[in-house]
Amino acid sequence: MAIQTGGAPLSIVSGIREFAAATPAATAVIDGERTLTYAELDQRASRLANALTDLGLGRGDRVAVLLGNRLEYPEVAAGIAKAGLVMVPLNPRLTSAEARYIVEHSSTGAVVLDEALSDIVREACEAHALPALVLDGSTLGKEYEAALAAQPATDPFRETGEHEPFCIAYTSGTTGKPKGVLISHRSRVLTFYMSALEWGLGSGRVSAAVAPMYHGAGFAFGYAPVFTGGTVTMLRKWDPAGFLDLVERDRVQSAFLVPTMAMGLRALGDDAIAARDLDSLDTLYFNAAALPWELKQWVMATFPGRGVHELYGSTESGIITNLRPAHMRAKPGSVGHAWYLTEIRIVDEDGNEVPPGTPGELFSRSPYLMNGYLDNDEATAECTTEDGFVTCGDIAVRDEDGFISIVDRKKDLIISGGTNVYPREIEEVLAGHEGVVESAVVGEPDDTWGETVVAHVVLRPGHDLDPAALEEHCRAQLAGYKVPRRWYATPALPRNAGGKVLKRELAPPT
Repeated sequence: MAIQTGGAPLSIVSGIREFAAATPAATAVIDGERTLTYAELDQRASRLANALTDLGLGRGDRVAVLLGNRLEYPEVAAGIAKAGLVMVPLNPRLTSAEARYIVEHSSTGAVVLDEALSDIVREACEAHALPALVLDGSTLGKEYEAALAAQPATDPFRETGEHEPFCIAYTSGTTGKPKGVLISHRSRVLTFYMSALEWGLGSGRVSAAVAPMYHGAGFAFGYAPVFTGGTVTMLRKWDPAGFLDLVERDRVQSAFLVPTMAMGLRALGDDAIAARDLDSLDTLYFNAAALPWELKQWVMATFPGRGVHELYGSTESGIITNLRPAHMRAKPGSVGHAWYLTEIRIVDEDGNEVPPGTPGELFSRSPYLMNGYLDNDEATAECTTEDGFVTCGDIAVRDEDGFISIVDRKKDLIISGGTNVYPREIEEVLAGHEGVVESAVVGEPDDTWGETVVAHVVLRPGHDLDPAALEEHCRAQLAGYKVPRRWYATPALPRNAGGKVLKRELAPPT
């Protein structure tokens, strides 16, 4: 008989099993007045695993999850993994047609959902006779708590290879239909450990799940605390004052935010923030979109003495870089160095590495990379090199000290009169204007120049659109060809669940 060497495979369940044994009475999850200890989390995950197995699901089958941030999210993820199944997170903002596409493309075999969201998947469930476990109701399937109560709390221990997927995360579909990103147990386990090391999410620490857990980063930073022995407290829906309430009530120490959340906090006013007891909060880390320098300065001034980080990554590549607190002021606009266990290349169109100061396409290689796109080898090959580096299409530049700055998305590049224009540079300048909350710069077709630069701006209350003043502000810091030629005021920029601006949805007012 062959001897198996190399030890146990990495699994997103292992941390919960370990701390259920080591600290069973410790609080794992907080959701308002509801809490779960590690023992309860582990047992409920086992009951769910057995309930899913009883539905006839076999190893490797897919389970769609349609939930917002709530107490049950960690146990659902752990239960799916304990049963040897694969989670398919669904965004509660999807239309019925969008959800059906993902359910069908992923060959989903069952759904776990919130009754309040049932209309999103009703059509798909009925069309394919999918069994469902439903929280807070049962119009579409079995009631969740009843299904768990009917099962033993015995862990099924269905082992899964660490390179096998624990999750299929669907992209936002910026270029056609969404693609299913295969994310392995190994990828996420190492992300959890490194996140605990970097941002203080582990044993004895309280972290907040603020970003939606159905999104890649939201899940990573919402689940990492319980995987590493800490406590996660759920913010069900983003609300700036509600976030401050959460920090005060549960003594939150670490929180992951996206830039729009920082904007929301700033809109409360400095006095409203100063009136709160936020002494427990010591770490803030940001991702999803560029954190403009002017906004970053506000964060550091408003939360003095806290560790402020800015990281960069993607669904396909995981976390790629991190700018640590020691470098925040010295390297404005940078996203830092390569993160733990990560190699980075910045290359020209021929694949040759570019020298410092020269923009190029960023590729990375790390244990966090996806396994590829589900049933789409062509798309996988388009973004992957022969030696295993992956790109998400971003243009970056590295300075003489090795600090990386993201210039822009490759597909967002504007070519006007044969000259490359990077929208992010213009958006950073506009962020410094007193009347601008945020902006998105895009190219519009132009008969003379090919494309012309236009800006969609969200204005502060009391400010009207003044193209002449905005142009003057830009000309003081930008070359003339970069200054937007058209200006549009908009109440808000369209965003996906991860907080990234959907520039494809921006159009001139009609």
